[in-house]
Amino acid sequence: MQAAAREVLTWERFGVAAVELARAVHDDGFRPDLILSIARGGLFLAGALGYALDVKNLHVMNVEFYTGVDERLPMPVVLPPVPAPVDLSGARVLVADDVADTGATLALVKEFCADHVAEVRCAVIYEKPASTVRCEYVWTATDRWIDFPWSALPPVTGAVNRDA
Repeated sequence: MQAAAREVLTWERFGVAAVELARAVHDDGFRPDLILSIARGGLFLAGALGYALDVKNLHVMNVEFYTGVDERLPMPVVLPPVPAPVDLSGARVLVADDVADTGATLALVKEFCADHVAEVRCAVIYEKPASTVRCEYVWTATDRWIDFPWSALPPVTGAVNRDA
């Protein structure tokens, strides 16, 4: 049995994706006050977007959902520390994540922001057709499993990489 084809993102292609996403946000006229990263995969994109868009105010929301390759918890779970709503109050927020797969994680984060922010938009490197959330800024669409450069190798600790 042949393994399913995968989308492979290299560090070099990630750099291209981040710049092109930043350009799309800028060209759209959206000027975020802060970037809200969905950890862990969105941390890299949020940092790159922060530099490219000259946004120094970065926040992190840690959401656990994946337990393995195409294996998930029944629903995403927000892990502490949770961002304080007062820190988001009235802000234009750009949510950054690596992939909109089912859309469940992005929906949870957007719902968390909804009552506190002036506007929330999402930027992802990849968006899958099954995602229930359509992101405003998408580098590319795919229906494949994605190997990201930050999670392609097992941890140096010898522990099993649950995200691979």
